[in-house]
Amino acid sequence: MKSNALTIIKKEFSRFFGDRQLLFTTVIMPGLLIYLIYSLMGVGIQKMETEGADDMVTLRVENLPESVAPMLEDIHSIITLQQPVSQEDIDQLESKDLNEVLVRFPEAFDELIATYSPESGEEAPNVEIYYNSANNASSRVYYVLEGSLSAYEDQLSNRFDINRRSVDSETGEVSQFDMASQDDKLGSILSKLIPMLILMMLFSGVMAIAPTAIAGEKERGTIATLLVTPMRRNELALGKVVSLSGIALLSGISSFIGIALSLPKMIPNGADLGFNYTGADYTVLLVIILATVLIMASAVSLLSALAKDVKNAGTMIAPFMMVIMFCGLIPMFQNGASENLAVYLIPFYNSVQVMTATFAHEMTWTPVIITLAANVLYTGVAVWGLTKMFNSEKVMFSR
Repeated sequence: MKSNALTIIKKEFSRFFGDRQLLFTTVIMPGLLIYLIYSLMGVGIQKMETEGADDMVTLRVENLPESVAPMLEDIHSIITLQQPVSQEDIDQLESKDLNEVLVRFPEAFDELIATYSPESGEEAPNVEIYYNSANNASSRVYYVLEGSLSAYEDQLSNRFDINRRSVDSETGEVSQFDMASQDDKLGSILSKLIPMLILMMLFSGVMAIAPTAIAGEKERGTIATLLVTPMRRNELALGKVVSLSGIALLSGISSFIGIALSLPKMIPNGADLGFNYTGADYTVLLVIILATVLIMASAVSLLSALAKDVKNAGTMIAPFMMVIMFCGLIPMFQNGASENLAVYLIPFYNSVQVMTATFAHEMTWTPVIITLAANVLYTGVAVWGLTKMFNSEKVMFSR
């Protein structure tokens, strides 16, 4: 019995290690892809943490105390200006393109906290920090400064407050320190989250049908019937890609509607934010989704045509899925869409960048046109390659 078991073990090991593709996708590829993705994510996180090294952030401080001045030395790449902070300065922070943080200390701050007693029942001295959360550089400096002051506050047994909320007795308005508009806040969230979800939805739709539509027909032997019908092979290839894209697009749109309806429940107070996107924004999104699903279906169709059967197609498509996932993760480590027009020639990455810009209310037409032209071109190349495969008996009838 043991010898029989050993024979089976040797047979399975021989089959596994003799199949280079299976060995690569099962043993080597997972570790390699995880290493690459996590390494690139680490680079992205470090970039976020050090963002602002090139774009200087202006830190305007009113009544800077001597006790706090050394803390500013730990905030790198900052121009510190000690001058009064006016309401006009605060209002200008509503522009997310302005790299500024404004701080107001009470006059004689050090003396106030030295004499203040928490048991007195009086309000503690309040430090006001104004910033824009939609600007990554401004937000980064705010959190570094707020963290330093909070640690200092703990050392002093809470002798002062930071951004204490108050209500104007005349207008009833609550004090606001994050000057980002509701649109900018929502756009910042959506631009980092939705592109990845859209890509995964589209890819799931393509994966559900593409392998069986080509590799499945090879496996069942029905591809031969299609190849002998009186039609051009490029027509067959184009028909496969367009039909697969259409079905996948329906799946993607259905999932997108589900996300759009559920998103207000995912975001705290989301019902108060509002989705202020124009008809042009929705049009761009739909066109980009269509162009993306076309090239995605083309790429999966090419891999399916190379595969021997559906199982083999799934194995070959796995690395492609990881590339799609990585492209979708990139916006989480970026401050908006890239301004380098060359990146809009990179398939999938270009679609993600356009989606990011659209959701962040930063969409311009030049990147959109470049992305559409590039994706249509790549789809045409893929259809041409699929036509060549349909013309190859070695590829179509490989077992």
